[in-house]
Amino acid sequence: MESITSNLLAARNAILQQNKTLQNVADKPAGGPGAIPSSPTIGGGDDKAPFATTMREAIGQVNQAQTAASEAAAAYEAGETSDIAAVMLAKQKASVGFEATLQVRNKLLSAYENIMNMPV
Repeated sequence: MESITSNLLAARNAILQQNKTLQNVADKPAGGPGAIPSSPTIGGGDDKAPFATTMREAIGQVNQAQTAASEAAAAYEAGETSDIAAVMLAKQKASVGFEATLQVRNKLLSAYENIMNMPV
């Protein structure tokens, strides 16, 4: 029983750390170090949202899902709810969102590296 509790606490701490990391990325001011330039647009049209805005919104949604999962887990651990299915569903939503965001980042990094390695 003690090992299960320690595993749950370790998983919760890992989620909270990921949440903090995503929050830091979402809170970076535009134009600061590491900021994403907001000039390119998706599809090239003026009526489309800038790519940076779209990414910030996606990261914000992942952050919200992780926050909701953490709150649901905390409520379950405190005995405020007994719906373990809802807690696990919230955790899975947060996990899938994070993994999707990570894959998008990997694809963007790969595209950047390909562009940088192109001969001039």
